[in-house]
Amino acid sequence: MSEDPTTVNDPTPVHDSPFRSETSTRDTAPQFVLPLVVRIERADPPARTDALETAARAVLTILADERSAGDGAWAGAMRDWQDARIRKVVRRARGAEWRRAEALPGITVTGKSAEVRVFPPVPLDGWPKDLARLQVSGTDLDDPREPGDADPAAPVLWLNPELGMSAGKAMAQAGHAAQLAWWELSDAQRTAWRDRGFPLAVRTADPARWPPLTGSGLPLVRDAGFTEIAPGSCTVVADHPALRREPHGAGGPASTRSE
Repeated sequence: MSEDPTTVNDPTPVHDSPFRSETSTRDTAPQFVLPLVVRIERADPPARTDALETAARAVLTILADERSAGDGAWAGAMRDWQDARIRKVVRRARGAEWRRAEALPGITVTGKSAEVRVFPPVPLDGWPKDLARLQVSGTDLDDPREPGDADPAAPVLWLNPELGMSAGKAMAQAGHAAQLAWWELSDAQRTAWRDRGFPLAVRTADPARWPPLTGSGLPLVRDAGFTEIAPGSCTVVADHPALRREPHGAGGPASTRSE
């Protein structure tokens, strides 16, 4: 469950994007993955939308963490990960599994009902034992009630209404979209978003609105087709107020990345 984003602040040339499915020089680099673990207790699973939103905020939290920059403890792994295909994999844990995952270096982000722990990137074939044993399947979650309308003043990650994705897959896709928006923001805009606790919503777009969103110039995630859906599928549009063109919906080519 993963993917890969081209932006104002991202030095990656558009023809060598980590979020495109075409073969590029990134494929020759050592491949890393950003692990995310969602806590799913049998008797009290999180709501689907809250899990998606919490996963997106977890990705933003590790991107903004001081350990991910400069000479920080995670900076080398973060650079290696972003130099190759940007993969994210979501696994599930409960009980003792979750406690073992929490003992590993990482950050736990809590939503209304969801807990997601994000870890510094690891080699694609070098997962820590306590994470490698966790299951990828079984992350199908439901919303007990409709999540309601998103705040138009806050960032919204719009899901493709025509794609059926497991909750784990959708969590990874939401993380990709949040990362694309992060890369396009200025340093001041990133700081403001971080200081507010990364407010955002994840919603499924109205079918009639999806085509205009994909052509709006807002960051757009295209899947590489490794899991669940066809290569090149547009999965999420990151609608951050600071990135909206004027008039809304009329902008340049959308930034895209795929895994």
